[in-house]
Amino acid sequence: MAGASRWADDEADKAEDARRKKEKEEKKRQKLAKQQAEQEATARAQQESSDRPAKRRKLSASPEVENAKPAERKLLRFEAGGWGPCRHVNNFETLNQIEEGSYGWVSRARESSTGEIVALKKVKMDYKEDGFPITALREISMLQKARHAHIVDLREVVMGDSFDEVVLVMEFLEHDLKTLQDNMADPFGESEVKLLLRQLTSAVSFLHTNHILHRDLKTSNILLNNRGVLKIADFGMARFIPPPHAPLTQLVVTLWYRAPELLLGATEYDTSVDIWSLGCIFGELLHGNPILPGANEVEQLSTIFRVCGLPSEKSWPGFWRLPNAKSLKVPRDRETRISPLREALGLHSRTTNTGAGLLEELLALNPESRPDADQVLRHAYFKESPKPIAPEMFPTFPSKAGLEKRRKRSPHAPRRGDAPALAGKDIDFSNIFAGREDEQKGAGFRLRVG
Repeated sequence: MAGASRWADDEADKAEDARRKKEKEEKKRQKLAKQQAEQEATARAQQESSDRPAKRRKLSASPEVENAKPAERKLLRFEAGGWGPCRHVNNFETLNQIEEGSYGWVSRARESSTGEIVALKKVKMDYKEDGFPITALREISMLQKARHAHIVDLREVVMGDSFDEVVLVMEFLEHDLKTLQDNMADPFGESEVKLLLRQLTSAVSFLHTNHILHRDLKTSNILLNNRGVLKIADFGMARFIPPPHAPLTQLVVTLWYRAPELLLGATEYDTSVDIWSLGCIFGELLHGNPILPGANEVEQLSTIFRVCGLPSEKSWPGFWRLPNAKSLKVPRDRETRISPLREALGLHSRTTNTGAGLLEELLALNPESRPDADQVLRHAYFKESPKPIAPEMFPTFPSKAGLEKRRKRSPHAPRRGDAPALAGKDIDFSNIFAGREDEQKGAGFRLRVG
């Protein structure tokens, strides 16, 4: 029998056997504990299922219940618009004619039942064979949807004796900005300009937020009442913003307020055309007169380039690809260093650097460089001094639309050849102080000096 190996270690082998045996027993114990836990979970689930009530059996109703009438349910009812006959125009008494526009006659009238003063706009039916004018349809549709504090309110539509006599009843405001500025000796103050511009911009922001393009913003379409509240009117050219790359007509916006991309034949445009018009109105409020008056489209473009600078590929990428830009003789390599707008309009004496900067942003040649209406409302121009005047403090003027006239009682200057009225005349002033003895006498006062 061979002897034990000299490298054998009996004590170590025994310790290793004991460790392995202990691990085997620990695994058996864990396995048993796991089986017991699974058995307990299964028993608990069976117990819960046995405690659940059985499914109820549907019982037939008694004859009394079947014959009973169901309780009446109360439905919520909401006021909704509906179709109804239009009132006749005879419910209004015409007071005076205000003006004749491109798409209708506007007059001032009084409602017979309430005595309220309103404005009536009779739709022109120049092309009756083409049906109802699309401009009137657009105006009615837009004004019904554009309910805002600074947009004129359409009250109703009334009819005359025939179907081609359609009249829009709107709220009456005393002035339009164009007529008012024409009759003013001096332009508005800067605090007044800020109030008017902020109200106008808030209305433009509302229109653009609701996907509406006005496309004819100008001072004659902006109304003002004697409480300092401005409102946009005349939505004959307005329309909803179409999907991207949808062609639009380029013959929109009155010439003096028309954006350069429209003059160059662009058929795809967006809200930036209204922002350009907003800049023209802002400049007109500061200057007192239209800032870009052109006799025709060619002269209008020339005036724009003279005041706002020449376009370049850097300042207006894609300018040369517009349909009418190919016929212009403008140096392509010319770089406009600074916009000449401030010097051309003399803005240094009419507004601050911040105001002039805002006007330059609004009248940027590149449509993508113009701010949107919300950005204009947040501009620093409205935060610096002088602040916008309160509407209640806005000055009042006689209303030309309301046939009001300012009373002037100031004396005239002396004219050549007039003789002094007091020359060679004896005039008795003794009766001026007659009867002063009967007046109540007071203690008076004495001024003490020293």
